[in-house]
Amino acid sequence: MEVYAGFFEHTDHHVGRLIDSLQDLGILEDTLIYVIIGDNGASAEGSLQGCFNELAPLTGFPQLETAEFLTERLDKLGGVEAYNHYAVGWAHAMGTPYQWTKQVASHFGGTRNGTIVHWPKGVTAKGEIRSQFHHVIDIAPTILEAAGLPEPVFVNGVQQRPIEGVSMLYAFNDAKAAERHETQYFEMAGNRGIYHKGWTAVTRHRTPWLTGAVKLPAFDDDVWELYDTTKDWSQAKDLAKEYPQKLHELQRLWLIEAVKYNVLPLDDRFAERANADLAGRPQLIKGTRQLLFGGMGRLTESSIINYKNKSHAVTAEVVAPPSGAEGVIVAVGGIIGGWSLYAKDGKLKYHYNFYGVNRYTVESTSKIPPGTHQVRMEFKYDGGGLAKGGTVTLYVDGTKVGEGRVDQTEPLVFSTDETCDVGFQAGSPSSTDYGPRDNRFSGEVNWVEIDLGKDAVNLDHLISPEQRLSLAMGIQ
Repeated sequence: MEVYAGFFEHTDHHVGRLIDSLQDLGILEDTLIYVIIGDNGASAEGSLQGCFNELAPLTGFPQLETAEFLTERLDKLGGVEAYNHYAVGWAHAMGTPYQWTKQVASHFGGTRNGTIVHWPKGVTAKGEIRSQFHHVIDIAPTILEAAGLPEPVFVNGVQQRPIEGVSMLYAFNDAKAAERHETQYFEMAGNRGIYHKGWTAVTRHRTPWLTGAVKLPAFDDDVWELYDTTKDWSQAKDLAKEYPQKLHELQRLWLIEAVKYNVLPLDDRFAERANADLAGRPQLIKGTRQLLFGGMGRLTESSIINYKNKSHAVTAEVVAPPSGAEGVIVAVGGIIGGWSLYAKDGKLKYHYNFYGVNRYTVESTSKIPPGTHQVRMEFKYDGGGLAKGGTVTLYVDGTKVGEGRVDQTEPLVFSTDETCDVGFQAGSPSSTDYGPRDNRFSGEVNWVEIDLGKDAVNLDHLISPEQRLSLAMGIQ
């Protein structure tokens, strides 16, 4: 929480720099500024005890980080090695006086944010509070009205859907103006809520910090609550038993809004939805083979074919210099999780970083000779579900040069901001054998091919020019 508070102060400082710049330019008085304190309620994704690597509990592995594990890394929180997150208790505290947290779209603790509007030439009132209900979708209509611009109907020849929000401009100079945003639905992973003319009907379906294989109730078994926010703005007193007809009306209204805005069908598969193969979601990269080239970098994980939880092979053509092969050939992720195929002291190495907790390294028995060669890593997945282990085999020019085990893999995502890089690794390093800088391959990486399933099974453990050409032509 100290780290969060420090970064909040850092953010506030730089917002101040922006305001100072507008003042220096002489345009502060005529600039409409929105400061929204957060993008949702305080996050409860850090588990009950807090975490060093947020991705561990978020993807179903909170048990990896014991109290002893966290204590050992206390001084590293907020540093380059950490992807830390405060504990659930702090999330609830920051949501006070509302109930619940981020991801719980039903309650104001998960959705309501303090907002500051500053526009001296457009707002005569100063230092006042407005109580009309509004939603983030209302900001764009407000800006358009303030600027005197019509809502765009066509953009570059493409017809636009109508903006769904309502301008807030009417309330800026009239604290008692009648509310214009009268109805708003909320939904996230089954947590649902509806606001309508001062009333809210809400139901919490799942708990944010319970991840992995969690058994959830049927949607019809969820318990709904009812609040009169004109008198009880913190949603403290549940009126569901006192006003069952009002609750029924709002539940029906939620369904109407859900149909109108394509919320249905409800899908509470929180972890599975992060895996496009399981969710059935369209993917950027389709098929079972992908070709990358040297120098490509900062490719998000969604830009790479989904090789997780399945057998796969990574093959690269490299040109090793006379001085010896050294550095990254291809890498994904970073210090909190990922993998890297690289050369160290001339030898081919594969390193798998499991949430920064467990690390597995396979090394070749011989060095990569100078000149042009194919290096290859084959990962034979154990199967039996998500996050299982596998056997790693290394090849140089089709000859086996190393073998080892990875006991467990990450099932969904290594990071939300680290990337895939060819011939170097940007960001933080996946392996401890090299640092975040000066890790480029000492020679050249001509290309890298990732193959899945049957396409990863190659009896001569080589990719012929004809095979590579076929793949290159197939994706033109």
